[in-house]
Formats: sequence, structure tokens, C-alpha cells
Amino acid sequence: MVTAIKDGHRVGTEIEWTFLAFSLDQVHVGEDETPVWDRPAAERGSGVLALEWGVAVRDAFADHFLDAHHALFAARHDHGRRLHEIEVVRDAVASVGLDPDAVAEEVASGRPLATIAREHLDAVNRWSVFGVPTFIDETSATFIRLMERNHVSDLERALELIDWTRLNEFKRTQLPR
Repeated sequence: MVTAIKDGHRVGTEIEWTFLAFSLDQVHVGEDETPVWDRPAAERGSGVLALEWGVAVRDAFADHFLDAHHALFAARHDHGRRLHEIEVVRDAVASVGLDPDAVAEEVASGRPLATIAREHLDAVNRWSVFGVPTFIDETSATFIRLMERNHVSDLERALELIDWTRLNEFKRTQLPR
């Protein structure tokens, strides 16, 4: 899905995208447990490191964000690499022309982690977001899972359904393969 969004940007879609941080690791934290962003780095969960680096790039190196986002996604989902390993995230940002030391410095500032906490809590409290990708417009939030990436037309078709508020859930019981 990330590639479709990225490619959609590149072909000039009329949709303006804002990427917000959301921690799937935090979703699995119990109410009485310490939030992932208040834990030591080694105890935050497997996705928080990559999320910190992604937010650091988004906020401090914005021209590289889509490429870095795609590289991090591909590292995990295409290449099976583990995003909690610092070498993996450093390699991903370096692969798109960023200086990993500069990104690491931004991460070390604590700003990305504070942003993750703020954006995650806002998404949950305001929109009841529970997973990714969730698309938010002026009136609603909709979780959409596509089966294949790299198909902008699939994303456009799915986004057309967002205004159809009488449809709450549409899920296949079996996937044709």
C-alpha cells in the first residue's frame, strides 16, 4: 500500500497526504502497563525504532520522507529484515540518500518519540484508530487493507468507498490465491 501512495504522489493525484505516527506496539499494551514511548528503548517493541526514524525523516528531512518510508516498509515486508535492528533502519535511510548519523541525531533529540506519543493518542482518542493503514478525512476514519501494493487504481477505488457510511465492514472469508 505504501508504494501505491508513493506512486500516487508521483503521478499527481489530487489527494493531499499527511502521514501520522501510529504505534502497533502500543495497541498491544494493557491499560495498566507503561506506554511504549515511556519505556527504555530496548523495551519499546519491534516497530518503535523504525517509527522514530520515520518521524525524524518526516519532520526534519521532509524531501526524503516518502522514499525513506518506502525503504523502511520494503526492508520489513519485501526483504524480511527486522526493523528493531539499528543497522536495518540505518541502511534503509542511507539507501535513499540520507545521512544516517544526521537522522540518528534527530531521533536522539527525543522529538520523534514525543511526536509518536502525541499523534498516536490523538488518533485513538479522536478517531478510534486501531491499526494501519487508516485513512482519515474531515468526517471519518477508515481502516483499509489492500492485498497488493503498487496499484494506484486499487487505492483510488477503495478511497471512493469512504463516503459510503452505511458500509461498515467488507471482509473476504477466503482469499483467492
